[in-house]
Amino acid sequence: MVEVKRLPIRSDVPTSDCWDLSSLYESDQSWEMDFVRFEKMIEGYAEYKGRLSSSAQVLAECLAFDVEVDRLAERLGTYAFLKTTEDQANNLYQGLVGRFQSVAVRAGQLASYLRPEILSMDATHLERLLEAPELAGYRLSIQRIVRYREHTLNDSEEALLAMQGEMAQTASKVFRQLTDADLKFGEVENEKGEVVELTISTFSQFLISPKREVRQKAFAKYYDQFVAHENTLAAALAGSIHGDVYYARARRYPSSLDAALFPDNVPRSVYENLIQAVRDELPNVHSYFEMRRRFMGLEQIHHYDTYVPMITDLEQDRDWDEAVETVIESLAPLGNEYCEVLEGGLRGRWCDRYPNKGKQSGAFSCGTFDGAPYILMNYKPAVLNDVFTLTHEAGHSMHSYYSAGNQPFQYYNYTIFVAEVASTFNEQLLTHYLLNSTTDDRFKAYLLNHEIDSIRATIVRQTMFAEFEKVTHEMAETGQPLTVESFRKAYRQLLDDYFGPDFVIDEQLSLECLRIPHFYRGFYVYKYATGLSAAIALSRRVLEGGQTEREAYLRFLKGGCSKDPLDLLSDAGVDMSSPEPVKVALQHFGNLVKQLDELLN
Repeated sequence: MVEVKRLPIRSDVPTSDCWDLSSLYESDQSWEMDFVRFEKMIEGYAEYKGRLSSSAQVLAECLAFDVEVDRLAERLGTYAFLKTTEDQANNLYQGLVGRFQSVAVRAGQLASYLRPEILSMDATHLERLLEAPELAGYRLSIQRIVRYREHTLNDSEEALLAMQGEMAQTASKVFRQLTDADLKFGEVENEKGEVVELTISTFSQFLISPKREVRQKAFAKYYDQFVAHENTLAAALAGSIHGDVYYARARRYPSSLDAALFPDNVPRSVYENLIQAVRDELPNVHSYFEMRRRFMGLEQIHHYDTYVPMITDLEQDRDWDEAVETVIESLAPLGNEYCEVLEGGLRGRWCDRYPNKGKQSGAFSCGTFDGAPYILMNYKPAVLNDVFTLTHEAGHSMHSYYSAGNQPFQYYNYTIFVAEVASTFNEQLLTHYLLNSTTDDRFKAYLLNHEIDSIRATIVRQTMFAEFEKVTHEMAETGQPLTVESFRKAYRQLLDDYFGPDFVIDEQLSLECLRIPHFYRGFYVYKYATGLSAAIALSRRVLEGGQTEREAYLRFLKGGCSKDPLDLLSDAGVDMSSPEPVKVALQHFGNLVKQLDELLN
């Protein structure tokens, strides 16, 4: 009988392979003590209600208190969340998250008067208050609040919206619990004859199998579960979209897209230019698929043929220490401090390294002001892409490290728009390092193929996702039904456009839209595409420049949210208000395809 390879349970994972959350809390008991303090602390909001306009001192004290509450809430919420990701079937930590969210919603209700009260002040009076030295550290925060004047409701309406906070997470929670805990995908025999449990985590490994039968079988078995639960998943996604539309309308934005772009002060043209720029380059993408089909000797190319490296006979196994060494050496252009701090974290216990039963799939970085910038990985030594994932998440973590070390709490937490620059910048340096460290043409072809697929996945694919979000939110805003069939139809049209007329679209692939976690955070994915476009430009500046360019980039990492995202990037050397960086990135994609074609022929 063939032995089935299964993931270990959490208690069997060596401590050295797990993150150490003690920089947040030494124990669950320590968390409980701060949670009790948090519950009592939030009642302090009542002391300032109705008094914010009385003096600069009162306003400054209230804002300092609000920062203190938020800082404690960040620690509490992050610890509870990270514990749930270790094993999502662990009810204890699900309970901690639930309790925290309940009190956090209450805190939001109690603090809901802050914005309306500040916005109700006479503009001249507010300007006078802002001249006081007590408010020097909060001027930008207040100016950003004033931007929201026309989108802020009265006290009672704000309180009602705040009370809906926990309820608004239902669609995302349903999706997470269903896909991470309840769906069972069965088992698949890999190319080595090993029977491996098919999970969200192992699915990506099956898709890079050199044996097509393995990829095809894993694809079919995986999507069987999504077909079986399509109505539940469609209802959850529709609920998330309708929620976005509801909040946008409640706050008087022209659309849900405009509402999503407003916090970053990003013009709608940035989003629309991205989609148009990528669509203009789709013929080159289609040509790449055709080149891949020919090289792989396929009569027809399917989605499950697009992830396997075109060069498949190269051993790429790297254990954790080897992966860390590779990442650190590739980041040498960023200087000694950057590399030494990061190496200490990666070889220490910033990271939760390997898959275990019930662990959240994928990877993420979770930085806080007071704790280490933790990284969740599901590292697999045989998957080169996991080395890229590691440096990607390390980019986020070092961004958190520098921001927290150089900004006050209220300005340290950078936006997602710039976060994706820091992460994909690291990937660009890793690719550059690996290409320049080998004389093996086959390995170069392997790396070029990887970089092409990375750009395709991060710019082209994420832009397709962004267009799907735009289309489906517009459907909801115009009263069109959001059902399994309408989702299928909208997504199928995009698949046909982005993959081209000679690409075979399997019917079940139309349900891919129901399995993308980021769709539960509306209009998030476009930032991956703009982020990589900016990262390509900035990495070239650093690699081709000197200390001036490096310091400009490090200042960007230290900037937190002390400026708007487009301004931070402009200071670092790239103008994302223009479509030019996206065009340059896609031209780079075309050049890489040509280089790969030459190496393969």
